[in-house]
Amino acid sequence: MGMFEAILLTVFAAATPLLLAAIGELVTERSGVLNLGVEGMMIMGAVAGFAFAQITGNPYLGALGGMVAGALFSLLFAFLAITLVTNQVATGLALTILGLGLSGLWGEAFIGVPGVKLTPIVIPLLSDIPLIGRLFFAQDILFYVSIALVFAVSWFLFKTKAGLILRSVGDSHGSAHALGINVARVRYLAVMFGGACAGLGGAHLSLVYTTQWIENMTAGRGWIALALVVFASWRPLRILLGAYLFGAITILQLHIQALNLSDLEFLPAPIYGLMSVLKSIPSQFLSSLPYLATIVVLVLISRNRRLTLINTPAMLGQGFVPDR
Repeated sequence: MGMFEAILLTVFAAATPLLLAAIGELVTERSGVLNLGVEGMMIMGAVAGFAFAQITGNPYLGALGGMVAGALFSLLFAFLAITLVTNQVATGLALTILGLGLSGLWGEAFIGVPGVKLTPIVIPLLSDIPLIGRLFFAQDILFYVSIALVFAVSWFLFKTKAGLILRSVGDSHGSAHALGINVARVRYLAVMFGGACAGLGGAHLSLVYTTQWIENMTAGRGWIALALVVFASWRPLRILLGAYLFGAITILQLHIQALNLSDLEFLPAPIYGLMSVLKSIPSQFLSSLPYLATIVVLVLISRNRRLTLINTPAMLGQGFVPDR
C-alpha cells in the first residue's frame, strides 16, 4: 500500500503543472486566440518562480512571481497577435523559442543551487485517513489551486455573463464587435489569464516537482498541455481527467525503468510476463511514452470530426481587425 500511495503522489505532482497550463490555454482558446507559446510561458514561470523564492526565501512569493512572469510574457504575444494581427501560430512558436532562450540565460546563475520547496498543507485528522489522506489532504497549495481553477473556469464559462461574452468572441468576433463588445480587451485578458496559469504551472515544476532549476526543465509539457485542450474538446472538466491520465503515463515510464523484477515474483505469471516485457523495452522509448500518447490521442480525436467541430471555437487562430 505504501508503494502504491507513493506512485499516486508522484502522479498527482506530475499532473498539476499540466492541469494549470491546460486550463489557462483553454480560456485563451475559448476567446478565439491560439497561443502555441505555452512552453515558453511555462519555462519563464519556472525560472522566475525559482529566482523569486531564492531571493525572498518565500516559496509562496516564488509561485506568485512565476505567475506574474507568465502573464507578462504572454503580453508580448498578445501585442503581436491581437494588436498587430500577426500570424498566431508563428508568433506562438517564436514565443516558445524566446522563452527557452531567455530562461537559459537568466537561470544560469541558479544552476546547482538548492531550491526552496513549497511545503504541503497538512490538514489535521483528514490527512491521517488511509490512502486518500496524504493524496488529498496533505498537498501543496498549487494542487488545490489547480483543482479549484477547473471548477471555477467551468462555472465562469457556462454560468456567467462574462463567460458568455468570452465564448461569443471566440465563436464570432465580428458579431461580438457589432454588439459593442471590445474584442481586443476580452482577448488580452484571456491571453494574460492563460499566461498566468502557464507561469504557475512552471513555478510548480521548480518549487514542488523538482525543487531546483534545470535548463529546459519543462521538457515539452507545454505542448502536452496544448494537446490536452483538444483532448478535452475545450471542456474544463475533461481537462481534469486528461491531465491525470497524462501524468500517470509520465510516471509509469519512470517506474518501469526502475522496476526490480525480483520484487514482483509474487504476481500471477501473465502480469509478471508483461512486466518483464516492459522492462526489456529500451529506456529511451519508455521516456517518449507521454509524447507518443499525445500523438495517439490527437489522431483518435481527429477521426471524430463532428465532435471536434461542435466544441472548437469558430474563430480559433483568426486575427480580428475591427471595421472603421
